[in-house]
Amino acid sequence: MHELGRLADLPADYREALTQQNLVPLWPSLRAMLPPGRPSAKTQATFWSYKAIRPLLLKAGDLTPIEKAERRVLVLANPGHGLEKMQASPAMYLGMQLLLPGEWAPAHRHTPNAVRMIVEGEGAYTTVDGEKCPMSRGDLILTPTGLWHEHGHDGDQPVIWLDVLDLPLVYYMEASYHVDGERQAVKTSRGDRICAHGGLLPAPFFQRRNKSYPMLRYPWGEARAALEALAVDQPELEAVQVTYVNPETGDDAQHILGYYALMLRPGQTLKLPVRSPAIMFHLIEGGAEVRIEDQSNVITEADTCCAPGYSAVTLRNTSIDAPAFFFIADETPLHRKLGVF
Repeated sequence: MHELGRLADLPADYREALTQQNLVPLWPSLRAMLPPGRPSAKTQATFWSYKAIRPLLLKAGDLTPIEKAERRVLVLANPGHGLEKMQASPAMYLGMQLLLPGEWAPAHRHTPNAVRMIVEGEGAYTTVDGEKCPMSRGDLILTPTGLWHEHGHDGDQPVIWLDVLDLPLVYYMEASYHVDGERQAVKTSRGDRICAHGGLLPAPFFQRRNKSYPMLRYPWGEARAALEALAVDQPELEAVQVTYVNPETGDDAQHILGYYALMLRPGQTLKLPVRSPAIMFHLIEGGAEVRIEDQSNVITEADTCCAPGYSAVTLRNTSIDAPAFFFIADETPLHRKLGVF
């Protein structure tokens, strides 16, 4: 491949004339924008230890009252993008959020989509569009774009969860903003009660339900049971994985990021196919080794890691007696919509 001209090769007066007209020559940057063979990636393989995060998050609870924080979060930032960018991958933001007993994080709504994966504690809840969703370990709770949501805590121990948002993409599009609101009136209906059982959906005779997100809380007990049943029913299956979907349409639960639960059988090693989207792994139960290209880490419960797109990833259950369970988020829905998957 022949070498392209450099910006420094151009006369200074010509460069200045271009700048005054808000013009930039393409050829000096063409290879950086369209690299040969494989995309260049800022995202680095990054591991976050929950054992290291937890005391710092609890310290934040001592240092900053909820009234001063609104959302008390430590962002899991990928150093490849720069910590100040507060993003884990091109389209994913990750954060560990703390809510203490008696606290209330006020209602707001925003353009980015968010989900909450509950890490620790009982007694807290998230109210989304008037639906009060209890928060228990391993539960996945959606707070989709534009829906009012708030967090409260009636228990007696700290509650911590992992936030996953498509904030980097929405911010890049200059479409990111929020609106503050009043405390919501709680409705009696709950989508997880009527939609959480496979093959069964409400079907009223007289009108079709008009709700874009019929299920906002995905209980971990249901997901875990589905994985265990899948492993027994299909013992030859290499990857025991389920996808969190909209139960009425079968589409991904949200439009930009995809969410999954994966089970590794005792002692299992699983080599994942190399794919274009970046991917995040959060260990719900068990112990595992995660190898991303030539970087390997042994992780324990509530640890989190991120792999850039186009990376070879291998997962290994470090126990020969018990399964390991992952929550996974990735950028697959976005890549499919853009036609670059």
